[in-house]
Amino acid sequence: MSTPNLSMPNPVTDRTKLRDARRIVVKIGSSSLTDGQGGVSVPAIDTLTRVVSQLYHDGAQVVLVSSGAIAAGFRPLGLDKRPKDLATQQAAAAVGQSRLMAQYTESFWKHSISVAQVLLTAEDLMRRTQYNNAFRSLNRLLNLGVLPVVNENDAVATHEIRFGDNDRLASLVAAVIKADVLFMLSDVDALYDGPPTQPGARRIANVSAEANLAHISVGDSGSSIGTGGMVTKLQAASIATDAGIPTFLTSAENAQAAIDGQDIGTWFASRGERKSARNAWLEHMAISRGSIMIDDGAAEAITVRHRSLLPAGLIGVSGTFEAGDVVEITNSQGTVIARGLTNYSVTELPAMVGKSTRQLRDELGPEYDRVVIHTDDTVIVKQTTLTS
Repeated sequence: MSTPNLSMPNPVTDRTKLRDARRIVVKIGSSSLTDGQGGVSVPAIDTLTRVVSQLYHDGAQVVLVSSGAIAAGFRPLGLDKRPKDLATQQAAAAVGQSRLMAQYTESFWKHSISVAQVLLTAEDLMRRTQYNNAFRSLNRLLNLGVLPVVNENDAVATHEIRFGDNDRLASLVAAVIKADVLFMLSDVDALYDGPPTQPGARRIANVSAEANLAHISVGDSGSSIGTGGMVTKLQAASIATDAGIPTFLTSAENAQAAIDGQDIGTWFASRGERKSARNAWLEHMAISRGSIMIDDGAAEAITVRHRSLLPAGLIGVSGTFEAGDVVEITNSQGTVIARGLTNYSVTELPAMVGKSTRQLRDELGPEYDRVVIHTDDTVIVKQTTLTS
């Protein structure tokens, strides 16, 4: 398989162009893979792999983000539903992940495709070194013609460092590998303007901006098998489209029809140009070590005029960060408006509040004649309106 030129314009401009994707992330949920009693559904996996194999053999490099490890461990452990305590979840994942991968390996091999298991924790995408390692590993597998099957490493993940749901993991993986599209398969065939079972609920075919979702009511549609619902899918779509990656949501049953270009599901158009991997990391993945509060003038300069943050705009700081760490930038009301790499530590900044760089140079020396956070090291955080 040849390596795609990802610097060219994205060929996936609408729902009818899925087959033109050079790199695609396919996400499948637990409820679409299991038989309801905790076992892996072989027919469901075979159907999924047949559809994904079409994309692969059409020339796309595919990453499959698959839930189902914990659910696949129910039956072997004698459980009848998803455990609530972390230790039992980890045990179920440890048992179920191998069963899930064994089935994927067998099923994809029928289509002459080799697969690789890639288990990630949130920390793997939140620290720059691990983030780069994840990118290199996935990129090399794709260029070797291997199809990575990605899941959260539930056997070791803790409550404090979890993605929360594989929907979000899928959107972040799409940003890491610079995918052309995120293809989300669920047990719901599309986004509706109300609960899908409610009489009169209408499918929303296209979402071009978050304003389109202002009057949408989505409840918690999570099941006893999985953890996600429509809220997490909308959040994932927001992350992906904000990174310049369009997102297509439909049901696993409709996957083939979606690839064939039929008018089904919901298409989320990308917002603006594709973000660099560095900016995606800064906004959604990097661990923040503290916050810097700034005045309204500085907030406008950063968000509207895309200027660097100067000491004169500082109001206060908090946290335990050092120079080079990621920090959140908040306005005077405490709302996070940006994230960036600070040039100063939390102990240095209080003495700099409200002062010009010239003052600091005269008082503290020439090494203080620099910005707090450079515009090239800053990413604006868009406010989301998605609620349940």
